[in-house]
Amino acid sequence: MLELRKAAKMVAGEYHIRPVDLAFERGSLNVLLGPTLSGKTSLMRLMAGLDRPTEGSVYFDGADVTGLAVQKRNVAMVYQQFINYPLLTVYENIASPMRIAGRDRATIDREVRKAAELMRLTPYLARTPLNLSGGQQQRTALARALVKNASLVLMDEPLANLDYKLREELREELPKIFAQSGAIFVYATTEPSEALLLGGNTATLSQGRITQFGPTIDVYRHPRDMVTAKTFADPPLNTLAMIKTGDTLTNGAVPAMAVPAHLRSIPDGPVALAFHPHHLGFGAQTPAAARLPARTQISEITGSESFLYLDCAGARWVMLAAGIHDLDPDTDVDVYLDTRHLMAFDADGRAIAAGPA
Repeated sequence: MLELRKAAKMVAGEYHIRPVDLAFERGSLNVLLGPTLSGKTSLMRLMAGLDRPTEGSVYFDGADVTGLAVQKRNVAMVYQQFINYPLLTVYENIASPMRIAGRDRATIDREVRKAAELMRLTPYLARTPLNLSGGQQQRTALARALVKNASLVLMDEPLANLDYKLREELREELPKIFAQSGAIFVYATTEPSEALLLGGNTATLSQGRITQFGPTIDVYRHPRDMVTAKTFADPPLNTLAMIKTGDTLTNGAVPAMAVPAHLRSIPDGPVALAFHPHHLGFGAQTPAAARLPARTQISEITGSESFLYLDCAGARWVMLAAGIHDLDPDTDVDVYLDTRHLMAFDADGRAIAAGPA
């Protein structure tokens, strides 16, 4: 188990990582999700031993490793900026951690070829990294991490430079591979969709602070606060300020709507509602849908789906609609909000209720 106990990192008197308590089990997949500069890489450096925490400590399997150098830890790291030995062949790059560990020649050859096949690198084993594409170089770095048989595998946006098909395949395969090894797998990403595809556990980060940690789907469905909800939303989360009075929600700018069942117990008064773009649509899919007038701003067609940017009573929303909807700007439309999925937050941004997402 990897544990961070009140671990923090300060630079020039400012927190880059605020005091955090985290525990990752062996064989677990853990995603660090947050925007650029939220602290993901800084947190991984503390885990690896590249940096020492200014406060708190780091434990591995019950032993304090806070001051232990990265060279003395069984850690494998893969970054978005692929790092390979430029004068070594792909074969030797992959084999290097096993040679350092003193593995026998037959084992090295078997493991190198197995990893190369998985990463689609078999035809390139005799090449040097400078004769590879960016995606092939990144696959070489991934293969080297794979054969190291590390106890802790840290991956900082490792698939960003790969083509779509391979990226999807590896998202599915990598967690299985490392889980079988018993390693702790920590994967940093800026993409909520990637966190959902990977599964496991997710820690959401904002400005150097862990806002929530738990099973990925639970964090997505039941964020503790508005910051977490927005971190775990792409396209951006839609919000609507309302006032709850009994069984009615109003704000004077949109038609009143009935309070959905899961929000009836919250106190009357101002409430910030939030919902994902796929919970808006052109038709009422359920009796719980509320009709709202809106005006189109931009239409983006991705093929089987369309992203529609809307203005609703001064609020800028995004709707994800199935099919092709090529609407001119400033077109008046009626959209329907599935109120069963509304999340509610108080004036301080703390979650007070959430429906199934």
